[in-house]
Amino acid sequence: MQTTHTLLVDVQDLKVQFSLHEGTVHALQGVSFQIQQGKTLGVIGESGSGKSVTAQALLGLIPSPPGKVVGGRVLLNLPTTPTSTRVVNLTELKPNGAELRSIRGKEISMIFQEPMTSFSPVHTLGDQIMEAVRIHYPEVSKEEARQRAIEMMRRVGIPRPEERIDAYPFQFSGGMRQRAMIAMALVCNPRLVIADEPTTALDVTIEAQILDLLRDLQSEFGMSIMYISHDLTVVGSVADEVMVMYLGLVMEHAATDELFTHPLHPYTEALWRSIPTIDGDLDRLTPIRGALPSPFAVHPGCPFFSRCEKRIVGVCDTARPPMVEARPQHWVRCFLYTEQGNPPQ
Repeated sequence: MQTTHTLLVDVQDLKVQFSLHEGTVHALQGVSFQIQQGKTLGVIGESGSGKSVTAQALLGLIPSPPGKVVGGRVLLNLPTTPTSTRVVNLTELKPNGAELRSIRGKEISMIFQEPMTSFSPVHTLGDQIMEAVRIHYPEVSKEEARQRAIEMMRRVGIPRPEERIDAYPFQFSGGMRQRAMIAMALVCNPRLVIADEPTTALDVTIEAQILDLLRDLQSEFGMSIMYISHDLTVVGSVADEVMVMYLGLVMEHAATDELFTHPLHPYTEALWRSIPTIDGDLDRLTPIRGALPSPFAVHPGCPFFSRCEKRIVGVCDTARPPMVEARPQHWVRCFLYTEQGNPPQ
């Protein structure tokens, strides 16, 4: 399927906070990125870097309280006619309002990390997939919705969908539950699918099948994908662009080939060194020293300062580095690529 890569989602300076008894967690501290129609954006980073919070903010799923979007915009281009669109700021919509609920599942859907806790255990998988169709297309009859659910279950590789549509989640294996989750996410043909670590806890064979499935469906429907994962090799195989996050900030953003060939940020370089290679020696892997700082801590400088091997004392710990274009279309948040880190000779 031929797809014109037009702008679908534009996230501008997104900030999210969680007000807890222990203090305030600055989960997102000004995250900006764009997703093009038909393209895949990979998002990587350690646990606690803000990947899933970013995905939840796009869909208005930040639990409030204690969470709150305190700044920024999430702009979605919605088609009004075959030749025109209107821009909607998702952060201005009420989380339980009719307009945002009409967008969830139909325009933007999400494949959650753990399907066993994402499905209702007391309803059949078919009923839950059919519900998505009936909500967004009320003119569709129950039988038509059932046939549509069966067809989508068949498309994602679930055998005998005519029979298994009436099964409950506990009657499916982990891989089949994940396929059912993908079927529910795609049954309304959304323009953006957020895949939040969709292959977690699955064996490598099933993981490869699901990744192939997502690529095939993306090629057929022209949808965009925001793929969140810890696995750098998986992200490298599915994404057109990669965004590296650390403690609520985007540290580096570039095309996949460019980022893998020329990682610029010390954090990205450290992530790359921790990946085992087939042709590597048998020495121990090189872990990133230290640990992710406390989310309650306030960092006047670069949040990676305490773990960075290239830190500049008096520079990196005093001010937050800006996002700069160090190479063509290759953005990095690091003083090493500014005049502060490289003063003129």
